[in-house]
Amino acid sequence: MTEHVLAAVDGSQFSESVCDYAAWASLALNAPLQFVHVADNHSEVPEEQNLSGNLRFGTRERLMKELSELDEQRAKVNREQGKLMLEAAKARALEDGIDDPVIRQLNGTLVETLVELEKDVRLLVVGKRGETAHQASGHLGSNLERVVREMHRPILMVPKTFKHPEKILIAFDGSKTARKGVEMLARSPLFAGKECHVLIVGADTAEHHGEINWALNTLQEAGHQAEGAIRAGEVDEALQAYEQEHGIDLLVMGAYGHSRIRHLLIGSTTTAMLRGSHIPVLILR
Repeated sequence: MTEHVLAAVDGSQFSESVCDYAAWASLALNAPLQFVHVADNHSEVPEEQNLSGNLRFGTRERLMKELSELDEQRAKVNREQGKLMLEAAKARALEDGIDDPVIRQLNGTLVETLVELEKDVRLLVVGKRGETAHQASGHLGSNLERVVREMHRPILMVPKTFKHPEKILIAFDGSKTARKGVEMLARSPLFAGKECHVLIVGADTAEHHGEINWALNTLQEAGHQAEGAIRAGEVDEALQAYEQEHGIDLLVMGAYGHSRIRHLLIGSTTTAMLRGSHIPVLILR
């Protein structure tokens, strides 16, 4: 099966942007586009033993039956809502120039379903927060954090508004895997003709200068306009400052090894930079 761009849609305010970025990536990569909605029909039904005690058997039996019927109705509504979301996503993708977007509705839990699908995925596109995430908390949805930990394909996390990416920032740490990421980006049709920036967050050393020069040469040899910098400070603060100074449209980071960047991406409350970002973030694995 041909590797495709997979976009996860739900009822959140990020859904339209997910469609637009997925269509952009599909066209740039010349890869088929597929939308998926995962209907998680699991609901918190009180355990039977919790309904005992003062309830007579007949009352408890009737209550359990009513709860079961409500659960079935809820599942049906979820499926119907999902179908409408997928049809809307398909229509938007057609408007964006996609010839034949595929839509799929699957039952299960989001993370496990995406992991099962990943063998045929070239790029996964998701909104920064899902439908059920608590917007006011400032945290990314727990589902998204789990997706970043468990998926082994590139993940594009997008904000609420689409903007065609023209300036790309690569967070670089000089590691072997980070170099592979730069090489992949240099030849990827997703970034053909784009202005690329490389940023190392750390001390201004000869070693770091050598690393950033290697990255810039690799990008320039592939035909990119490229520039780079070394900044001291915390990773998230340095990246956000550079984004604002240079009008960056998309940030590329690697979730690998034991680098400071990986600890920023994967950990207990390590999503400060991601939840505060107003631009899409491409996470390489």
